[in-house]
Amino acid sequence: MSRQLLTMALAPLLGLFILGIGNGFLSTVITLRLDAAGESAVLIGWVSSAYFIGLALGAMLNDRLLLRIGHIRAYGSFASLVAVTVLLQGLVDHPWAWFVLRLIGGWATVGVYLVIESWLLTAGDQKVRGRLLALYMISLYAAGVLGQLLLGVTEAMGGAASFMVIGMLASLSVLPMAMIPRVSPLIEKAEPLPPHRLITLTPTGVMGSFGSGLAVAAVYALLPLYLQRIGLSVDRVGQMMAVVILGALLLQYPVGRWSDRHDRQIVLIGIGAFCALVSAAILWLPMTPWILAGLLFLLGGGVFSLYPVAVGHAADRAPAGALVRMSQGLLLINAIGSAISPPLVSPVMGVLGDAGLFWSFGALGLFLVAFFGWRRSVRPAPVPVAPFQPTAPMSAAGAELVVTEEMVQGAIEHEHMEDLSDAVPEVEVAEPLVGPPSADESRVAYFDEESARGEETPTQEELPGIEPLPSRG
Repeated sequence: MSRQLLTMALAPLLGLFILGIGNGFLSTVITLRLDAAGESAVLIGWVSSAYFIGLALGAMLNDRLLLRIGHIRAYGSFASLVAVTVLLQGLVDHPWAWFVLRLIGGWATVGVYLVIESWLLTAGDQKVRGRLLALYMISLYAAGVLGQLLLGVTEAMGGAASFMVIGMLASLSVLPMAMIPRVSPLIEKAEPLPPHRLITLTPTGVMGSFGSGLAVAAVYALLPLYLQRIGLSVDRVGQMMAVVILGALLLQYPVGRWSDRHDRQIVLIGIGAFCALVSAAILWLPMTPWILAGLLFLLGGGVFSLYPVAVGHAADRAPAGALVRMSQGLLLINAIGSAISPPLVSPVMGVLGDAGLFWSFGALGLFLVAFFGWRRSVRPAPVPVAPFQPTAPMSAAGAELVVTEEMVQGAIEHEHMEDLSDAVPEVEVAEPLVGPPSADESRVAYFDEESARGEETPTQEELPGIEPLPSRG
């Protein structure tokens, strides 16, 4: 990556990192404070869901404000609003006041992500988006781990100290963006594919994104409640949550590389089964701190890998012209799953006890196994069109970072092998040069896995049974 590109990307990434430290443990603080005040798991679930509802609303609406006032002013507005809502939570401790503040805070937080991600999107061309996305992922998850480790320190100060620290971090995150002597980049208004088109295009991708939203929101909102109720101290809860996020960061890429070499539907089935098995182990094995930490590390890797593999599977099926809109649509599906997750899971914890969280994870994993297995029997998964790209749920504009040059080229080649004109009628697709592959035709990869290790990629003439594409000039 060039020095100029790194300089352009440094300010938004630094702002993301600073904000992410506070945002990383805010949901944990809120869950633990409400539980310490004697509130029920159901009420905690509703307050937690407010944040994800705000995220979903912001993902649909915030781009209009950004287009009107520009990136730097939008960032300052959103970050300031995050700081104000957090500080007010330190002053007002009524649960339903927190619901409203979390709703506003979620709306403002996704506005911050929108500014950062759209800035990165315009910082470089498609060839460097993979590296920018990698830096984004490292900043996001590293901040989450560090934030959770700070939980015990700030809570030991007592009172509103945690909210004050988070508010100060949100305010401080404005400085890198405010000091940039650069004209704001331009973005286009997001137009995600509507749900009925997404379901037609990729039912597996839709269910994988929705299931990921259910699981990840439950991890952030309700796992701290479980950990506190089994007797862990506040600082130990923060450490366990950091382990979960560390698992999410470290295991996504190995799982993704596995999905490059195998049918992605099989990988999704494996992730669902893995999450169910880890949940069963937490329920039934005798627990020590080290065993629990190891299982939570694995659970984080499984739960957080579900979304990027589902998006990768959907990209294998989508026409090139629909890739960005498809990613944006799946993001909204994921946000809907996150918004309804805490109100759905918390009553289970009320009926079955604290272990109901892992009964819910197990049931969700088994349901996903059954659904993905059924979809594979109905229609085998398409061949991967491009290497896996680790990612996390983003803003609608930032979803375009996931669409790499390799993905676009692979989708174009896929269009030439199979007629996709009926998948998304309003999207223009390439005319197929050959018909759909016959039932007995062997699978042919549209990207060469050896090229990822620096070896020469075979030309299309070397792929048996495929006519060379005409020059695209």
